[in-house]
Amino acid sequence: MFNASLNTPSPSDAQHVLAEYGWDEGWEAEFAPYAARGLTPGRVVRVDRGQCDVATSDGVIRADTEFVVPRDPMKVVCTGDWVAVDPEGGDPRYARTILPRRTAFVRSTSSKRSEGQVLATNIDHVVVCVSLAVELDLGRIERFLALAMSSSSGDALLRTSALSWESGAQPMVVLTKCDLIPDPAGLSHLVQDVETAAPGVRVVPVSARTGEGIEALGAVVSGGTSVLLGQSGAGKSTLANALLGEEVMAVQAAREVDGKGRHTTTTRNLLVLPGGGALVDTPGLRGVGLYDAESGVGQVFTEIEELAADCRFHDCAHQAEPGCAVLAAIEDGSLRGRRLDSYRKLLRENQRIVAKTDARVRAEIRRDWKAKGAEGRANGALKRGRLR
Repeated sequence: MFNASLNTPSPSDAQHVLAEYGWDEGWEAEFAPYAARGLTPGRVVRVDRGQCDVATSDGVIRADTEFVVPRDPMKVVCTGDWVAVDPEGGDPRYARTILPRRTAFVRSTSSKRSEGQVLATNIDHVVVCVSLAVELDLGRIERFLALAMSSSSGDALLRTSALSWESGAQPMVVLTKCDLIPDPAGLSHLVQDVETAAPGVRVVPVSARTGEGIEALGAVVSGGTSVLLGQSGAGKSTLANALLGEEVMAVQAAREVDGKGRHTTTTRNLLVLPGGGALVDTPGLRGVGLYDAESGVGQVFTEIEELAADCRFHDCAHQAEPGCAVLAAIEDGSLRGRRLDSYRKLLRENQRIVAKTDARVRAEIRRDWKAKGAEGRANGALKRGRLR
């Protein structure tokens, strides 16, 4: 039990000082039990090797995370978390607990086990950064958006609507280095391609060099906490510096041969923006593995989900079934075959991840394999009979 110091700011004082980091009445209510114990609220701005930098009412402090090391890797301290730390005077000061997260952005790790890695927490906007210095990879954009739209709070997924975001973080796609596309018509065409791959999601071309689009982006990120996601070389740190108005994040030029970056940013950093709001800059992601992202995939491919509702069979696989509304849309040109291929790929990947920990899903996959095998053998026998 900790005794409150006479110099410890009250929750109301902390609310005023920490407002720029996103502190509000909701967080104050969550923190009330810990305030009674004399603990101090703060937001994690950086995590590094068992310790974290925490923005508190008495400045940014270094705190040890020894007392909040869980067995579940999904519950480790992460940039963006609100924590309760020891009052001023402790040496070292410890983070004692993590306040319940409103949102958490998770990807699967490269481990063969079904494990997730939390990228950032308590986020209001997800900014997917895509460089126009290289050829657009629409499939990768869809993958990032599926990750973004599958934000979770606790164990329950936050449900969002691609057109009217009811809860959770709002995604947007930023096409960086748009000054490399001097032809306005060509740039417009690229924006339209991305809008097709991201229905209902705002797509903004920006250039940190010329300033194009920075004001529009700044207006969005000023309302809450935003996270920048993207590959190395996408220009995330350069974009962060443009929003901050100063060179805070180190940057390096991308390789000319393939446009890939060199992982200048190695930790996730939460930065306060001068125009309001906070920004989390993340290291470039080589791999973007989905983690329990079925709802996110459905939001990214909302037009396919809507078409599927009109298929003759409720379990239509959209492959060769009669009365398939999805295949009919491909035939009449209203749906691109690439979209259906990408949709299937992401659903299969997500199903494999879920199956690692869900016996029911594993059983369903085995039954599906057996059914397809039996169908293949039957078709083969029928074909052989016709040839005789």
